[in-house]
Amino acid sequence: MNTLGRCAVVAVLIATAAFPASAKRKAHHAPTPNKGHLEAATRLQIFLDRANFSPGKIDGRYNEVTKKALALYRESRGEQAQTAPSRSNAKSNAAPDVNGLDLASAEPVFIPYTVNEADLQSIGPLPKDVAQQAKLKFLPYRDPADALAEKFHSEIHFLEQLNPGKFKAIKPGDQLMVPNVEPFDLASVKEIKPGSEVTSQAANEMEDQADAQSGTTAENPHQEQHPRCLSG
Repeated sequence: MNTLGRCAVVAVLIATAAFPASAKRKAHHAPTPNKGHLEAATRLQIFLDRANFSPGKIDGRYNEVTKKALALYRESRGEQAQTAPSRSNAKSNAAPDVNGLDLASAEPVFIPYTVNEADLQSIGPLPKDVAQQAKLKFLPYRDPADALAEKFHSEIHFLEQLNPGKFKAIKPGDQLMVPNVEPFDLASVKEIKPGSEVTSQAANEMEDQADAQSGTTAENPHQEQHPRCLSG
């Protein structure tokens, strides 16, 4: 076989070997849900968030945390337990059974919001050194996108999807579309003193703690610190 022929064979072998890896990468890439699917999933997440059954960070997907929150919500209302989805279905973006839920109460799903100066007051540099972080009264948000994502209980990428091109340089006066949840008061983070505790918890978070702390008494419930608060 001449040199040209050998080169051709090598090229074919390389292309054949590379194809499965490329196909595998594409197979694991989660497709972006269409507008109707995203809105329906967000509606359910807002409904659960308002009912104090946290679906996790709102992301417009029927994720595993959302499905678990829905199951606990139904259980709290005395509804018959539904057949648990398989592990693969629980992690998929397939819609769960939402029959009987007052999802209309979550309308409108998205609302306009105008960014103001107060939204940006909890933003600042964060030292990499843990010892230096411990000296701060609160952990600042990295940037406006980080702060607004927490304010509306959402994933940053999700808000970027709702507001294409607007999250790169957010400033006061910008109008964004956000999920219709009860906004978190960003200013309250600065009012929390180091070592203080926050008692507000989602019902499903308390359920998880009850399972993990079956030996504790009701008179001494576990309380979580706010995620932005530093212990003293």
